[in-house]
Amino acid sequence: MPPPSLFDPWLASRRFGIVIDAGSSGSRLQIYSWLDARALRSQGVRLDVLPKVEKGAKDGNAWMTKVEPGLSTFSDNVDGVGPYLAPLLAHAWNIIPPSLHFQTPIFLLATAGMRLLPPDRQTAILRASCEFLRFHSNFQLDNPNDHGPCGSHVRIISGEEEGLFGWIAINYLMDGFQARGDDDRTTYGFLDMGGASTQIAFEPQKEIREAPDENLHEVRLRLLDGSEMTHDVFVTTWLGYGTNQARERYVGQVISGYESSRTDTMVELDQERVPDPCLPRNLIRKETPVYTGESTSHSRKAHVLVGTGSFENCLHQTNPLLNKTVTCDDPPCLFNGVHVPAIDFSVSRFIGVSEYWYSSEHIFGLGGTYDFAQYERAASEFCQLDWSEIMRRHERSRKEGHLGGDGEEVKSGEVVAVGQWGPHVELSRLEMQCFKAAWIVNVLHEGIGIPRVSERKGATPGDKVKQKAAQKGLGAPPFQSLDTVGETAITWTLGKMVVEASREVPPLFESAAPIHDPMHDDAAHRTNSTQLPQSTGYNHLKSPFYRADTLSYPILAVYFLVFFGLFIILFRMRRECRKRVRRFMRRYLRHHDKSLEEGKYVNGNGNGNGSSSSSPTGSRPSSPEPASPKSVFQQIRRIIIPPPLKPVSSTTQMRPIIIRTNSGSQRHAHRISDPSNHYQNGAPIGPVSPRLASFPSMTSTDTLQSIPSAHPLYAFSQSRNSSQVNLVPRQPATRGNSGTQTPDGAHVDEG
Repeated sequence: MPPPSLFDPWLASRRFGIVIDAGSSGSRLQIYSWLDARALRSQGVRLDVLPKVEKGAKDGNAWMTKVEPGLSTFSDNVDGVGPYLAPLLAHAWNIIPPSLHFQTPIFLLATAGMRLLPPDRQTAILRASCEFLRFHSNFQLDNPNDHGPCGSHVRIISGEEEGLFGWIAINYLMDGFQARGDDDRTTYGFLDMGGASTQIAFEPQKEIREAPDENLHEVRLRLLDGSEMTHDVFVTTWLGYGTNQARERYVGQVISGYESSRTDTMVELDQERVPDPCLPRNLIRKETPVYTGESTSHSRKAHVLVGTGSFENCLHQTNPLLNKTVTCDDPPCLFNGVHVPAIDFSVSRFIGVSEYWYSSEHIFGLGGTYDFAQYERAASEFCQLDWSEIMRRHERSRKEGHLGGDGEEVKSGEVVAVGQWGPHVELSRLEMQCFKAAWIVNVLHEGIGIPRVSERKGATPGDKVKQKAAQKGLGAPPFQSLDTVGETAITWTLGKMVVEASREVPPLFESAAPIHDPMHDDAAHRTNSTQLPQSTGYNHLKSPFYRADTLSYPILAVYFLVFFGLFIILFRMRRECRKRVRRFMRRYLRHHDKSLEEGKYVNGNGNGNGSSSSSPTGSRPSSPEPASPKSVFQQIRRIIIPPPLKPVSSTTQMRPIIIRTNSGSQRHAHRISDPSNHYQNGAPIGPVSPRLASFPSMTSTDTLQSIPSAHPLYAFSQSRNSSQVNLVPRQPATRGNSGTQTPDGAHVDEG
C-alpha cells in the first residue's frame, strides 16, 4: 500500500520508530508513532505525562509484519540475510512517508535464538544486517561504535533487557507511571514466559531500593514538559525455565524414573511405553529426553509416552523442576538459587504475558484476572478428557466457527485467524496444554510465591476476586494475564519505543543527561536531546529532496508542473521553432557566402588577401556591431510569440523587380505587375507554366505596377528564400558586375 499523504492531518508533527524483533522462530517488524513534544507544548494539552506511543499506521494492522524463519538460521548463509530482511524493509518504506525516513530510527534487536550462536556467527549476522539496513534505506542508524557496526541499533539484547522493556510497556499501558509520592509506588510487576526462559521485573519497596547492595537498574523517562521520572527496577531471567525447555527436562525426568523400574520382560514384549500424567488420556507421543546429569545410552533414546491425564500428578511431578533446593548464595531467592528481593504482595501487582496469557485464555477462556480455583478445575477437566474426545470437540468447533483452541491459524508465516479449533492450526497446544497449565501454576505459586486468592471448595467468579484479595489484605488481584490493553499489544518492543519517544523530548535544562536504554548506557554515543534528531547512519545517501519538514512533496509537485508546462509549450511550438531556426540559418549562410565573395572575414581584417582595402567611399569597412541584449531578447520573443499577421489590402505595393535589358546602349526598365510582363517582344521569357499560359496575350510596357501581395502571381516576386514555389521556373543565370545576367542578356536587380 502507498504511504499516507502528507496532507493528511494525522501526519502533522508525527514521528515514527521501527523495531525488528528478531526472535528464534521469526522476525517481526513493528512500526510505532508519536507526536512531537514541541508541537504539543503549543496546543495547550496536558504535559505532565509521557508521549503517547501508538501504532504507526492509521488504519488496519499494517503497522506490523513478520517473516520466517528466525534470523539465527542464517549462521551458515550470511549472504541470505539481505533477501530475508528485504520484505520487512519494503513494508516500512510503504508505511512511512519518504520525507520522514531520515529522522525515523530503526532497530534490529535479536533475542533468544541469536544468543545461542557462537560469538563469531553472531558478529557475522549482525554485520550483514547492519550493512543491508544502512545501504538500502534512509532510516536513522547509529554510527559504528563499541556496540557494533550500527551502534546500539543492531545488536543482541539480553533477557534482562527484554524484561525491563516489558516492564516499561505494561506500566505505560496500565497508567502505572502516574505521578505519585515516592512512598506510594503503584507500578505493576512484569512476568513473561516464553519457550526457553522466563523473566520477572518489578519495582521493590522503598527500603529495598535504598539498600546499597541491591542490584537495581535505573529507568529514566522524560515527560512532555521536560521533567523526568526515575524508577529503580529489579529484573532477572531464568534460562531453561520456559515451557519448551521445561518440558524437555520433564521428559528426561519421567524416562529416568521409568528406566529405573524397567524389566527385561517389558523390553522383549516391546512394551516400553512411558506413562505421562501431563498428557491427555490416551494421547501417544514419541519424545527424546534432555538430561543435565548422567544417563545411559538407552535412556537417551526416543521413548513413547502415553497420556494418563492426571493434573494433580502432573503438578506433583513438575514441582521438582523448579530446583528450589539449590543453595541460595545471595538470599532471598525464589527458585534455582536466583536472588530476588522480597516481594510485598499487599501492594505489588503482577501482570503476565505470552505463555501466561495463552495457557489461560486460548483453551480455558480464563484470561484476565487470575482465579486459582477456576484455573485448577478447568485444567483438571481438560487433562481427564480422552484424546479422541478432544479431537471430536476440535472438529465440531471448527465446523461451527466457535472460538477456542490454540488461537492462531498460520498460513505462509502469517496469522490469519485467532482462536480457531481446526485442522489447519498447530495441535501442539492441545497436546501440551495439560503440562503447560501445571507448569504455570507451579511457577506462579511455588516459584514466585503469588498467594492463592480463591478457596478450593468452589469456583470464585472473576468479579469476586477483588473481594477475596481484599479479605487477605492484598488490596487488588496480585496477578492477571493480559495480551492487549485496548487495541495495543503488550510487547517489549513497545517499551523500547516509549524510551525512544521520551529521548526526543527536549529537557527543561540543557545540562540534563540524555535518556538512554536501561542496562545499556550509551549516552556517549547519543546526540544531545536538546538538539534536533540527526541522522547518523545515512550519510552514504545524500539527497537534496529529503527534508525535515513536510513541504518536499508540494515543492516537488510545483517543480513537476513547471517543467511539464514548459515541455507542453515547446512541444506545441516545435514546428514554428524549426521553421525560424532554418530561416535564420539560411540568412546566415547567404550573408556568409556574400561576404566570402567580397573578400571579407578571411583574415579577420575584412580583406581576403591580407592587405587592407578601401570601401567604395574610401574608408575601411566597419565590423558588424554585436547584437544588443534587447535585440536578442526580441528575437527570442519572436520565436516564442510570433508577431500577428497584418491584413494586406489590394493596393499594397510590393518591392518591384527591375529587369534591365542591354539592347544597344539604351537600358529599358520594366516593372513586373501583370502577366503580360513575363513576355518580351511578344515572346515569353523562358518556359511558361501552364497556369501562366492561360492568361491573355501579354505585351511589355514601360510603366508597370507592382503586384499586390494578394495577387496569384505574388509568389513569383518573392526572393529565393521564400518557401513558396515560383510559378515560373528559375532560369540559369550568371553574376556580372552589376545585377544578375539572364539568358537573354537581361539583368535583374532588386530595387
